[in-house]
Amino acid sequence: MKKYLDRYLDDELDELLEYMGAVLIVGPKWCGKTTTAEQHAKSVIQLQDPTYSKNYLKLADVDPLSLLEGKKPRLIDEWQMAPELWDAVRYSVDESDDDGLYILTGSTVVDDTKINHSGAGRIHRLLMRPMSLYESNESNGKISLMDLFDNPDLNINGITSDLTVPDLIFAMCRGGWPESLNKKTRKQQLMIARSYLNILCEIDTTTIDGVKRNPDKIKSLLKSYSRNISSFTKNTMIIADIQEHHGSMSEATYYDYINVLKQLFVIDEIKAWGPKIRSKTAMRNSSKKNFIDPSIAVAALELTPEQLLYDLDTGGHIFESLCIRDINVYSAQRGGKVLQYHDQDDLEVDCVLVLSNGDYALIEFKLGSREEEDGASNLVKLKDLIIKRKESGDINIPEPKFMAIVNGGKVAYTREDGIKVIPIGCLC
Repeated sequence: MKKYLDRYLDDELDELLEYMGAVLIVGPKWCGKTTTAEQHAKSVIQLQDPTYSKNYLKLADVDPLSLLEGKKPRLIDEWQMAPELWDAVRYSVDESDDDGLYILTGSTVVDDTKINHSGAGRIHRLLMRPMSLYESNESNGKISLMDLFDNPDLNINGITSDLTVPDLIFAMCRGGWPESLNKKTRKQQLMIARSYLNILCEIDTTTIDGVKRNPDKIKSLLKSYSRNISSFTKNTMIIADIQEHHGSMSEATYYDYINVLKQLFVIDEIKAWGPKIRSKTAMRNSSKKNFIDPSIAVAALELTPEQLLYDLDTGGHIFESLCIRDINVYSAQRGGKVLQYHDQDDLEVDCVLVLSNGDYALIEFKLGSREEEDGASNLVKLKDLIIKRKESGDINIPEPKFMAIVNGGKVAYTREDGIKVIPIGCLC
C-alpha cells in the first residue's frame, strides 16, 4: 500500500462538505485529485473505468440519477465525461436539502453550454495544484506563511532549511506530481513530468473537445512559452519565436492552443494587481507567463537538473514558478490570490499575495542571495509608493501586512528594513 500524503486541500474539503451539497475538485491530471477525494468518499464511481465506462456513459444519458445512488459522500471521478451528471447532482442536492453528498473531480474545464445550471450555491469549486514542497515532505514547514499574516513581527531569525540549491533544482525538474514520489530512482522520478507532457500534447489536447490538434506544434508552443516563463513577454513575440525556430503558426492556432492549455489547467498566468496606485496610463495590466507546475517548463525545454545547475538565470525563472505554486497552495484555505505588480516606470514586484479579507503581502523570489538587494529595493519602493498615495488620498487600501524575499538559501532572518528573508525549504 502506498502511503497517502496529506494535502492542504484535505482540510478545505472537510470543511466544505459540512455545509455544501457537493464539491467539485478541478486541476491538472496526475495532481492527486482522485486519491485525495477517495480519502473523504464513502462510495466511488470512476467514469474512466474501462470495464464499466460504456455502461456508465449510457446510463448518464438516459438515467443520470441512477449513477448517484450509493453511500454519501459519493465520488464521481472525471465527471466531465458525462456532463449530464452536473445537472443531476444539482437536482439531487436541491431535492435532498442535505450537505456533503457528492465529490466530483475533473481535469478539464467543461463547456458551459453542456450544462443547464451553474450549480451556484450547491456545488463549490476547489482548484487542486500539484504538491507543494511541504506536502512532499521536503520543506520542513518551520515558518507558516499564514502565521506571518497574523503576526508580522514573528521571530524567524535562525530558522534553517534542509534543502540545498541542487535539491531545489531537482524538485523543480521533478515537479509536484504525487506519483513521482513513488518511483525508486531519480531518473524514474524525472520521467513523470516528461510523460505528462507527452500525453498532454499527444492525447489530452485532442480529447478535450474532439478537435484534432498537431502535437508537434503544441510542443513547439510549450517550448517557446517555457523560454519566457516568469516574464511579461508578449504573445506576438512568442508566436514570432515559434515561427523562427519551429515553423509557421498562425495567431488563431496559437490562441486556440493557449486556450486549450488553460482549460487543461496547464497554463496558470499571474494576473496584475490593480489597486490604482498609479494612474491608469502608467499601469501595466499584462499577465506574467506561468505554468501550474515548474516541471512543465523543464520538460518542455528538455533540461536536466545538471544543466539547470549551470544555468541559474533560467533556474531563477523556474524557481519563481515553484514558489508561486507553493504559495498558492499554502494560502488557498484563506482565499489567497497570487498577483503581481508592474508599472510603466518598471517598478516590479513578483508577488502580491492577497487574502479574502483584503490583507496582502509583498513578496520577491530569488534563488540565490546576490539579487537580494534588488528585490528588497523593489519591495520598499512599492510600499513607499502605497503610503504616499494613501496620504494624498488617491487610494484607500491598507499597508502590506509584511514584505518578504523567498529564496533558495539556508537561513531565515529579518533584515533591518523589516523584510523577512525566508528559504522556500522552511515555508508551509
